[in-house]
Amino acid sequence: MSKDQTTPAKVPSRARMTGKERREQLIEVGRKLFADKGFEGTSVEEIAAAAGVSKPVVYEHFGGKEGLYAVVVDREIAALLGSITNALSADGGSHLLLEQAALALLDYVENSTDGFRILVRDSPPGQTTGSLASLMSDVASQVEYILVDAFKRRKLDAKMAPLYAQMLVGMVALTGQYWLDSRKLKKADVAAHLVNLAWNGLAHLEPKPVLSTPVR
Repeated sequence: MSKDQTTPAKVPSRARMTGKERREQLIEVGRKLFADKGFEGTSVEEIAAAAGVSKPVVYEHFGGKEGLYAVVVDREIAALLGSITNALSADGGSHLLLEQAALALLDYVENSTDGFRILVRDSPPGQTTGSLASLMSDVASQVEYILVDAFKRRKLDAKMAPLYAQMLVGMVALTGQYWLDSRKLKKADVAAHLVNLAWNGLAHLEPKPVLSTPVR
């Protein structure tokens, strides 16, 4: 080789992912695609292409699109329920806990937008968990004990607390979905008005409600 010839530099090979790393990558890729296009609108081919792998790799880790979707949904449900459970475990009266629960859901909508979009979409055929209705039912069970205590103090029928918990959580969830699409109001304002309606009712609405809970 002559002196003016140079040896081509070796291109470093990309480190191969471990099985665990590949699984996490596929979950993140699937999460984004499911949020953008929904379950029905996302194919295994798209998931594989976005992850830079072949279709058999997706099947190897999850058995198919349904398995990947189930993992994504389970993680989102755990994150949301964990946030709300922590909010309801704090010290404070019923009004304060209601504020914290509303803020916990709105925090999730704000910080995990893709996850919330997945949860509010229809779940795939044959799947009984992961739908918005089933998720809100789980959240409502966390809220019930607040209402039971409030009902007893006001000498109301505590047996009706589960029904009111479903009403309350449904109202917050749908408001969160509306806020996600519009974002015309600040999070604190949305939470304040939610609590205003839930706590005071239409007959006793405050004209300019504010939260007593600090907003991050």
